[in-house]
Amino acid sequence: MPPLRPPLARPTIYDLKSFLFSPPSISQRPLTTRCPSHPLSHPLSRLIPHRPRRHQFSTKPPFLTPTNRTPPSHDRGPASKETTQTDFGTLNMLGASPVPSTNIDACVWDGFLLDNGVKITDGRGVLLVNGEAFEWCPWLAKDGLGEGGNKGGRLRLVNEGGQWECGDEGWGLLGLVWPKPDLLILGLGKEMRPLSPRVRQYINSLGIRVDVQDTRNAAAQFNLLATERGVQSIAAALIPIGFREGRGCV
Repeated sequence: MPPLRPPLARPTIYDLKSFLFSPPSISQRPLTTRCPSHPLSHPLSRLIPHRPRRHQFSTKPPFLTPTNRTPPSHDRGPASKETTQTDFGTLNMLGASPVPSTNIDACVWDGFLLDNGVKITDGRGVLLVNGEAFEWCPWLAKDGLGEGGNKGGRLRLVNEGGQWECGDEGWGLLGLVWPKPDLLILGLGKEMRPLSPRVRQYINSLGIRVDVQDTRNAAAQFNLLATERGVQSIAAALIPIGFREGRGCV
């Protein structure tokens, strides 16, 4: 006995692509079923309204399509006369503060240049305390030895454990000055090393906190904090960036 209704065949991929991505036209193949005798064998393009094609094979919406429109003019009109305009120059809180004369103007290879014109060179360090600048050679006070360096004239500030260390005589000025600064910024040369616990304990026993950095960053931090908080609260002890263990500044 033949079936009452012929079975429907599924549309092919070509039929679906032609229906979804092509506008209706006479030349295009309509999406139909494969059974012409079936009563529903009508072109689906006639049953379902077709949407016009937009940007075929593109996932970008039409409103995001870049255009080459140039503005007619760069003139923004007359300058505003409102009094509510923000003056960014007034936002600089330290703009009116006087710069300390002992600020570091430049870190040279064998010394330092200060804002007041003082030059400390020839491989010497600098100790900045209470608005005054002093030449500082902590390698001469290592292990309590005097002029000529420690242990046969070797210019060394690093102990056997790889920590930066100098004798207590190198901090003699901090024990004499009054009032004592709140913070000592210590610049250890071109590279930063861990500070010896003995040196940190000695400085803390004077009531001074210590911050260890390389010389360039230590000088920049001293300039900022000395301008902001005053030279009475901030001190700095800086080693030249050209200092090398056992050779000095060469």
